Formats: sequence, C-alpha cells, structure tokens
Amino acid sequence: MTEAPSPAPVRIRPEIAALPPYRQGKQAGADAFKLSSNENPFDPLPSVIEAMRSATAVNRYPDASASRLRARLAARFGVGIDGVHVAAGSVSILQQLALATAGAGDELMYAWRSFEAYPGLAAVAGATAVPVPLAADGTHDLDTMARRVTDRTRLILVCSPNNPTGPIVRQDDFEAFLARVPADVLVVLDEAYAEFVTDPAAVDGARVLADGHQNVVVLRTFSKAYGLAGLRIGYGVGHPRILDAARATGIPLSVTAQAEEAALASLDAEDELIARVAVITDCRDRLAAGLRAGGWNVPDAQGNFVWLATGEQTLEVAPRFEDAGLVVRPFAGDGVRISVGEEASMPAILEAAASALSLLPEGHPARAM
Repeated sequence: MTEAPSPAPVRIRPEIAALPPYRQGKQAGADAFKLSSNENPFDPLPSVIEAMRSATAVNRYPDASASRLRARLAARFGVGIDGVHVAAGSVSILQQLALATAGAGDELMYAWRSFEAYPGLAAVAGATAVPVPLAADGTHDLDTMARRVTDRTRLILVCSPNNPTGPIVRQDDFEAFLARVPADVLVVLDEAYAEFVTDPAAVDGARVLADGHQNVVVLRTFSKAYGLAGLRIGYGVGHPRILDAARATGIPLSVTAQAEEAALASLDAEDELIARVAVITDCRDRLAAGLRAGGWNVPDAQGNFVWLATGEQTLEVAPRFEDAGLVVRPFAGDGVRISVGEEASMPAILEAAASALSLLPEGHPARAM
C-alpha cells in the first residue's frame, strides 16, 4: 500500500497542495525505445552543436530578451520585435500569460484531454479551470467552448494539433470561434507541433495574426521539430502589450546563451531540419495506417505522435508496450500516446499494439468499427 504523503511543514495554498507535480515521460533504458515525450529522434545537427560550443562566456548573464532571436522571428512573422517573446519553453509563456490575465474568481478554459500542464496553470494563477470535453474524434469542441465563455473568462487555450490526441483545429473553425469570443478575452493558440502538420485545412497562427486578431497569442517551440528539447526555448507572437504583461511575470534571464545560439543556428539550417520533419511525418502516417489496419481506431494524427483511446483499459494496455521495449505515455482513464521515434521501433509498436488490442472488449471506441 502506498503511504499518504506527509503534510508540508508550512502553510501551502490548498489548491497547490492538491496539485500533482508535473511528471515527464518515463525514461528508457539502453535497450528500449523512448516514445513517451514527443521528442525528436534525430541527433542535433553539427552546425547547431558548433553554435552551442561558441557560447562559452557562461560567467556572464545571457541577453535577457534574446534580442537577436526575437528579431529573426519578428521578421518571419511580419511584426515588430516587441511582438515576439522568447522564454524557457513555450509552457513558460503559457504560465506567464495565465498569471498575467487570470486570478481568483476568473476562469481559464481549455479542451480536455489536452496538454497536461493546462489544469495546473489555472491552479497556480488561483483561477477556476473550465475544461471542455473533446469531441468523440479527439478534436476541439469549439462550439461548446464558445458557449461556455462567461464574463469571468480571461484566458482560453486552444492546442492545434492537440496533444495528446493528434487532430488539428481547422482555420475556418478557429476564425468562427474567434468571432464569438469577446475581444478582451485572451485566446492562446498553442502550436507546439505546427511544423509536423500536413493538412492544408489546419489553422495557421501566422495567418491569424496577419488577419488582425489582437487578442490572440500564438505559441511555438524549438523543442519538437527543431530538436532542442533539452535546451528549453520557445516563443510567443502577439500584441506587444500582452507580451509585456507576460514578460513582467516571467523569471528574468531564463533563456541561456546556448539556447539562443542553438535556435539561431537551427533557423539557419532550416532546410535540413524540415527534411527531417518530413521523415518523421512519413513515419507517423505509416504508423497510424498500420495501427488502423491492425484494428485500432486512431484519430487523425498531425503531430509527431499517435493516440490510442484505451480509456479504462489504459493501465492494462501500456505494459504490453513496455514489455516489448517501448516506453510509451499512458494517461490513466484516457489513453496511450506513442511518440514517433526511430524507424526501427515501428515493427515492435505494431506487434505490441496487436497484442494490446485483445485487452479491449468488443465495441470499445478504440477498436475500429
């Protein structure tokens, strides 16, 4: 029996004491494939490694605003430099925006299940979380989200492609959604996996901003497609005053010089990196097709992962993959997310999935009809 944790020796806010700490994907041993954290399976490019090695003045603080990187990104999005904010991962900007917009009595809305950090953002800000269930196909139910907006709503999070289920939000659906949201409510479009999207109907944050939606902040990251997860660097693009508020709540000097240099070098080598992304998306599509052929009902996969909606059987299904040397990410009561990793992992995934399917009763929604 697991012992209950001992109480803290000081007074902690009850909502924080009840909040479970973030749990990253399980680490893999030397003989296993780590498919639990949506990481890029490719090693860093030599030019990126060389750029990191050039940032040796660690006795000095880094540029607090990552100004060179912000200037590059501002030019890409057609905004001024103050319209770009760089931080230690896009999740850092999410937390900063939550602190800047929502407090006690306010509401923070998001689809669920989505990125597991979202519920914690509301708790840390002291706001009320408003999770809106996904549609049956794993997509955002934007109509219900729009109807759930109240005069207490301060922040709405929209994740496209949705992590962990995989489907996109369509551009036309997002535009219709924005038309129903009050202009003084912040909408964050979390596009951490944007570079993996191949569906032309998907929402594009750059297009949304170009259309003049001043209450939207678009988040992207160098962790996934660019393979810099270990350096923690992401960015937001939006109205300068909104980003100023985020900057005011952030921890100064959180982006290291090595991270900025690596991000700049990655932009210089973008053609090479996008070619790698194409390899990953090809593997993703073949993996999803193989799982469907094997009897699984797999939602549209537009990130660098696939989703098995195993529901109550999730904690029974996950060990079948681990026994095969595949470290996947189970979400108890919901499903199993499998990151796209090395090509060599593909046959083992399909074999383990075939074994795991037998654990699901007939008529289970994760079974293909």
